[in-house]
Amino acid sequence: MRLTAIVSAALLLAISAAHAATPARPNVVFILADDLGYMDIGANNPNTFYETPHLDALAKRGMRFTQGYTACCVCSPTRGSIMTGKYPPRFGITDFIPGMRPGKLLSAPNATHLPLAETTLAEAFRDGGYATFFAGKWHLGGGEFSPNAQGFGPGLTPAEGAKGTTQFWYPPSATPPPDSRDDPKTTDRIADAAVAFIASHRDKPFFAYLPFLAPHTPIAARAELIAKYEKKKLSAPPDAWGRERARDVRLVQNHAPYAAMLEQLDTALGRVFAALKKNGLTDRTIVVFMSDNGGLSTSEGHPTSNLPLRAGKGWPYEGGTRVAWLVSAPGITKPGTTCDTPVISTDHYATLLELAGLPALPAQHRDSLSFVPALRGQRTPRSQPLYWHYPHYGNQGGAPHGAIRDGDWKLIEWFEDNSVELYNIPQDISEKTNLATQHADKVAALRAKLAAWRQEVGALMPTPNPDYDPNAKPEPAAAKKNAKKGAPKS
Repeated sequence: MRLTAIVSAALLLAISAAHAATPARPNVVFILADDLGYMDIGANNPNTFYETPHLDALAKRGMRFTQGYTACCVCSPTRGSIMTGKYPPRFGITDFIPGMRPGKLLSAPNATHLPLAETTLAEAFRDGGYATFFAGKWHLGGGEFSPNAQGFGPGLTPAEGAKGTTQFWYPPSATPPPDSRDDPKTTDRIADAAVAFIASHRDKPFFAYLPFLAPHTPIAARAELIAKYEKKKLSAPPDAWGRERARDVRLVQNHAPYAAMLEQLDTALGRVFAALKKNGLTDRTIVVFMSDNGGLSTSEGHPTSNLPLRAGKGWPYEGGTRVAWLVSAPGITKPGTTCDTPVISTDHYATLLELAGLPALPAQHRDSLSFVPALRGQRTPRSQPLYWHYPHYGNQGGAPHGAIRDGDWKLIEWFEDNSVELYNIPQDISEKTNLATQHADKVAALRAKLAAWRQEVGALMPTPNPDYDPNAKPEPAAAKKNAKKGAPKS
């Protein structure tokens, strides 16, 4: 009897110890900025004109990826790549929704929503027992294709965006929307909802997706913040301009309203981080931060500069697709570290499932490579090239193109005339020297890989435009004088 009691007690202690040793599933907070440039945050650029102390602190708590890329140079395709773990041609969204600007070529078809057949990252977390949260810019379809139908909600409330499209969704609230003078990009509204969600879910694992509207145009922020940066601008370098094809490109950071909008975003993120700390969740919450594409430098007010990266949003160069990318994974990532292994936005899907201890879904996230080994400090080269497909004309001046980065080499293929550019990125981060004529064999090899990839993913191509008039006056770029006055074209 006594022996049985002793054995039973020992078993109970062992079971209790096992449960105590099993860590709680980590929460995930995924933050997506809109049009924020790689060089905009202090962690990447100590000389930035802008002030981002909370993002800089996040970099110190986790890992900073110096070669983090988006799957497209514009927003909707990148957002879809995060949600699906797939390259954009696989789900049919290769331009912002609706897109479809014509030129010498007619744009390839562009889907107006993310197909419901995709198992989104939110659905994978929800099916794994997580609560999910969304507030901000969806831009992957409205109505039956809203975030309510893709693993978030139910009950998210739409807000009408530009041209009547439903891009923006928020949790229901009895609080009236904020005054546009105080919160013109709903930055604080998103943070308020996130803080409330965190407090009410401190005891259950959650996946919170916060796709902010800032710092996308139209640029607006609180008046006192704009005044602060107008004063700071007096000691900043004066405006300087370069050219990217037919567009002016900003070469300095000194845009006061943009800086004010970015500070308001950074402050809101600080409140989210403080809510995690207040609720005792910092040490068991993974935080991811990135932008949906590079900074806007060639149109609509030219608010930021991405130098030394070339060009910006809408272009295949580093300024268009290399973005600020920060990950804090407590207990896994050594604080204050960096990783120079290239990663791309499709990779978040497999990575976050692995970090959360959820089963992989290889048939879904087929273009997603987990970068958990990198987070653990392992330095291994990427096993697959990075690919881009943009069969469209961008509002920012870019033309239809494809691109591949394989190791150190990056090739850009322009669809209008089949011309190519070849760069060695580590040696030429600004993409100034086209090496295509010196390395014909490398060009041929990369073009073959790019063509094979397009066939494999079912990429649609642009077609000749029978109505194209080469003598027509080109559409003017956003007025440079407006940028100088800090009044960007929306």
